[in-house]
Amino acid sequence: MTVHLVGICGTAMATLAAMLQERGHVVRGSDQHVYPPMSDFLRDRGIPCHDGFDADQITDDLDLVVIGNAVSRGNPEVEATLDRKLRYRSLPEMVRETFLWDRQSIVVAGTHGKTTTASMLGWVLTDGGLDPSMLVGGVTGNFGSSYRLGEGRPFVIEGDEYDSAFFDKTAKFLKYLPDIVVLGNLEFDHADIYADIDAIRSAVARLIQLVPRRGVLVVGADSPVALALGAGAPCPVESVGLADGADWRAREVTAAPERTTFVVAHRGAPVAEVPLPLVGAFNVRNALATFAVARHLGLAPDRIASALGRFRGVRRRLEIRGVVGGVTVYDDFAHHPTAVRETLAGLRAAHPDRRIWALFEPRSATACRRVFQAEFAAAFGDADEVIVGRVFRSSLPEAERLSAPALVAGIERAGGRARHLAAVETIVDTVAREAREGDLVVVMSNGAFDGIHERLLDRLGAGR
Repeated sequence: MTVHLVGICGTAMATLAAMLQERGHVVRGSDQHVYPPMSDFLRDRGIPCHDGFDADQITDDLDLVVIGNAVSRGNPEVEATLDRKLRYRSLPEMVRETFLWDRQSIVVAGTHGKTTTASMLGWVLTDGGLDPSMLVGGVTGNFGSSYRLGEGRPFVIEGDEYDSAFFDKTAKFLKYLPDIVVLGNLEFDHADIYADIDAIRSAVARLIQLVPRRGVLVVGADSPVALALGAGAPCPVESVGLADGADWRAREVTAAPERTTFVVAHRGAPVAEVPLPLVGAFNVRNALATFAVARHLGLAPDRIASALGRFRGVRRRLEIRGVVGGVTVYDDFAHHPTAVRETLAGLRAAHPDRRIWALFEPRSATACRRVFQAEFAAAFGDADEVIVGRVFRSSLPEAERLSAPALVAGIERAGGRARHLAAVETIVDTVAREAREGDLVVVMSNGAFDGIHERLLDRLGAGR
């Protein structure tokens, strides 16, 4: 089958292209402003990628067109597909029809921790000999990839709540035929897609209702909204968390630099000690969810704990990009107030005596919106120095757009120290001048932030 992907350079679309190629399909695609890293990813696999959208790319030899959710009516390739009445699908439909009908689908959903939990689970099941498949929204350290195609029944997939395509505004995860759902937490997010928390709650409730009676829902006991949704599940429910009463609970949690150790207890009885090479309570919760699913699939507790102890993380999730002159520079994807707060709290617990810098670029649809401004102001409490960069989405109406100066003022009212510096070069100059040995610098953005990580490391290495 010959498949053309419209919008192929998005991370999920490029990953799907590689998976389809591995399955033996002839794959190609187009995108506007083809750029690394996904352009390199496609080139290394020999997948043709046309720079720009052109109706001439929709040729007679195509069996199917996959339309990404970043394109809409008016796109010349979309219009050519519709005019010629060619077969087309959204990305989640393609994943379902190609990979999921004959597999045990494990859908990892929730506002935070989806990529890390799904990556953990893919690794633990692989280490346990179940030979799973996996599709996540980040590059995993254990596989060096965002996907894996195995021969076993389990298929671990990150349950993205974004809409599917211009012709299907329902959540992607509703296409994924769940046998097991992990719902770690639930908060208001993606204000560009959902009106409020009730809209998100409704979408997730529909996902839960798709789980068969023989399946299982693993739900976060520390998230009241998620836990309440679990009460309506048509299948058995296992709760995980730090709270009293959780079916799977972490006890004796001990934080150390780059590691968190804890005991997993199941309904009060200790079953294993986990030496998790990650920091933060949020990662303990991710590991507990992984533990619960892996036990449900029959893996022994000691085997699960051992695999978790060898988990190498996910790129851009508090990833160390370099250490120069005793200053450690991290890259982190945090773009929601809770993610910012939890990441900084985890780093503070692991390094109680170190000075922490938070360099924040409000870039995502969530981070750029004023609706989250008060929550962001309260989220930086564990940072000693906060620098707020330029608000990326300047096209938003001023009444809806987050105000960087107002955010700085809010952080200072809460007792923090913050500055608004719009230019990346000014941020680099400031940190390079003021940082001292032992400082931890966390760059928080869901984008490239104009290459600030490497620019800062270069400056630090050049003697400032």
